Amino acid sequence: MKTLQRSAWLYLLLLLLSGAASAQDGFYLKNGDRVVFYGDSITDQRLYTTFVETYVVTRFPKLNVSFVHSGWGGDRVTGGGGGPIDRRLQRDVLPYKPTVVTIMLGMNDGSYRAFDQKIFDTYVSGYQRIVQQLKSDLPGLRLTLIQPSPYDDVTRPPTFEGGYNAVLVRYSEFLKELASKERVDLADLNTPVVAALKKATSTDPAQAQRVIPDRIHPGAGGHLVMAAALLKAWHAPALVSSVEIDAAKGKTARAENTQVSELKSEGALAWTQFDAALPLPVDMNDAVLSLSVRSSDVIEMLNRQRLKVTGLAAPRYQLKIDGETIGTFSAEQLSEGINLAALPTPMAKQAKAVHALTLKHNNLHFAAWRQVQVPFQDDKSANIAKAIEAMNALEAEVIAEQRAAAQPKPRRYELTPEN
Repeated sequence: MKTLQRSAWLYLLLLLLSGAASAQDGFYLKNGDRVVFYGDSITDQRLYTTFVETYVVTRFPKLNVSFVHSGWGGDRVTGGGGGPIDRRLQRDVLPYKPTVVTIMLGMNDGSYRAFDQKIFDTYVSGYQRIVQQLKSDLPGLRLTLIQPSPYDDVTRPPTFEGGYNAVLVRYSEFLKELASKERVDLADLNTPVVAALKKATSTDPAQAQRVIPDRIHPGAGGHLVMAAALLKAWHAPALVSSVEIDAAKGKTARAENTQVSELKSEGALAWTQFDAALPLPVDMNDAVLSLSVRSSDVIEMLNRQRLKVTGLAAPRYQLKIDGETIGTFSAEQLSEGINLAALPTPMAKQAKAVHALTLKHNNLHFAAWRQVQVPFQDDKSANIAKAIEAMNALEAEVIAEQRAAAQPKPRRYELTPEN
């Protein structure tokens, strides 16, 4: 009996891996990729970047992709606080031998003033130089140029006629032309955030101002919209899993990116579900993040974990997963389908723990880079290299823990009619 059970689980695992592989077919990132996020303080916040990383790790738990976050506050195409552009690229990008680099620069380059041709020309020539150097030094590199996130001229009046975001949009048009000319990829992180700000302002003007509190640096809600825009440019699938069960017939009508087994329909409807992915964790208890989500299509774009149950006899049912009560739903709601990714499920809690490890390993990288490597780069002590090596080893342990935590688990579902 144990041998049969072991064989069944092995077969199930192979099916899951096959389903995960097919789900990855259209996605931009591939097995073995190393991504470097390069940019200014908005990248330095390590928010849209860590949302993207957690999405990839949880949606494709078998995919071997690594991430390095190399944003530095105040940066322009010429460099900034981390040194001139040549030093930034030589120290903070090239040594990682990335296969994918994203670049988001522009917020500081426009100098927070009305459009100035001379300033724009510096941006154009500087950006072109960055692209040419990366392509020359990293043959085969896949580049994504990011049209910069907005300056908030929506929730507050512009500081001059036309507003600063119009300047950034003009810079974004240049990036669109450059991406086409250089045959590299492009992601628009301005338009969807502006749209979300407009909708949020119509709903809750006071909270809408907190999406980008200082008009420059978005909070988590704004960054989540930005992450969705980058992932959309990378053809990221919205699907986590999709299950349809016919309760009247006691059978599974559909299962996508998951496997359903041990289905029982006597009394409570119960089954075991083994998804090939986890949902992206979204903290809807955060009022500003929740407003950003409701003002955008983030969930529709990234987080569809559908459960549909037809043929139910009772009017209302309680849903439990692994013994935890998730909610009570009408038979009509279940027949239409509910999105589990929007609910506090054990899978969402597991994904939240993965995101905590994403933040942890990025904080370790930041400490090694910004608090040891750069400040002590002219120090001759052998202990500097030892300290960086030890911190890198610790980060590697956290990444291994992150990847292990991202592996999906079989979950037991129960639908019980309410009295």
